[in-house]
Amino acid sequence: MRNGDRRPREVTLETRTIARVAAAATLGVALALATLSLDVHRTVACAFLGAGCPTSDAPRGDLPRVTRLTPVQVAQSGAYVALGDSFSSGEGVYEQGERPVNGGADRCHRARGSYVPLVAGAHSFGGGSSFWACSGATTGQLFSGQYGQQPQITRVGPETSLVTLSIGGNDAGFTPVLTGCIVKLPWSSACVEQDTQVSQRIAGLRPSLLKVLRELRGRAPNARIIVLGYPRPFPASPSESVDNLSPDDQRWLNGVTRQLNDQVGQVAGEFDRGVAAFGGPGSVEYVDAYEAFTGHEVGRPQPYLNGLLLDLDELTVNPRSFHPTGDGYRRFAELINAKIAAGPDRPLNNFAVTSAPSAPLTGAAPPR
Repeated sequence: MRNGDRRPREVTLETRTIARVAAAATLGVALALATLSLDVHRTVACAFLGAGCPTSDAPRGDLPRVTRLTPVQVAQSGAYVALGDSFSSGEGVYEQGERPVNGGADRCHRARGSYVPLVAGAHSFGGGSSFWACSGATTGQLFSGQYGQQPQITRVGPETSLVTLSIGGNDAGFTPVLTGCIVKLPWSSACVEQDTQVSQRIAGLRPSLLKVLRELRGRAPNARIIVLGYPRPFPASPSESVDNLSPDDQRWLNGVTRQLNDQVGQVAGEFDRGVAAFGGPGSVEYVDAYEAFTGHEVGRPQPYLNGLLLDLDELTVNPRSFHPTGDGYRRFAELINAKIAAGPDRPLNNFAVTSAPSAPLTGAAPPR
């Protein structure tokens, strides 16, 4: 080979040698840095990358610390807002002439004996608590309002950290269904003959429930939303008639209550799985209250649910009928408080970022 042909080969060998030396040096630096203290890492990062350099107005110290909040911390970090229908408003213990909670809502029948004040009193909510559930509310009326009042859904905002809600019973038409079951001839099957219509209404509830949950999440993206189901109104195996309701009537009413709960619980569960899948903060949690009044159903010696109550002077049905008693609302409060403490069946993606030595700076979104 001619001498003129050696130069490219020498250059190639020299380049490869330099590359090997550089790679070895880089590896050596990396291994060395791995054994250095955090302060040395910061110094190197500051000198060569321009990152992690201390500023003149911030003291040097530990890096910010990210801590996952507990379920209770998430719930109590802001305001508690209670929404829903008569099972949340306290219809079962509301007395005519009683000054309603939040004033001006005589027809909403918000009662101090509801589970809501009990839950509010059991926790220290950083943003306080407010009670807006209204008797007779449907999913649609959460958006439109009732009796000239501001829509319930608008009471929720970015500062809300906990929402409790019972909804769906009025969409299913439970009040007229019960009326149809009671106001009939004793041997009539008019009660169970409502099955097709009631099942259709329950099946059609899904889009409305999703709309409610989406709106609540949009207004309070960091909040825990706890949806409360309905209790079984009659014994699991009724043996005698109660309030003109035969055992078959009672079993059927139990069944449609289970059907409604299953629909509400399924929608809430699917929605929460979507929140978790994207690592979002907050939650949607369902409390299945179907068995909550076991041993204390309508017709039992110490019922947690009122039976048929008649106003004999006016020959009308008292609206407290088939709504929780004081004991029933206290049982609801136990269920809600237990869920607040336990949280959902997954970790919550709500975090506190603490910059030493100062107090927490934020408490919402996870690090990305």
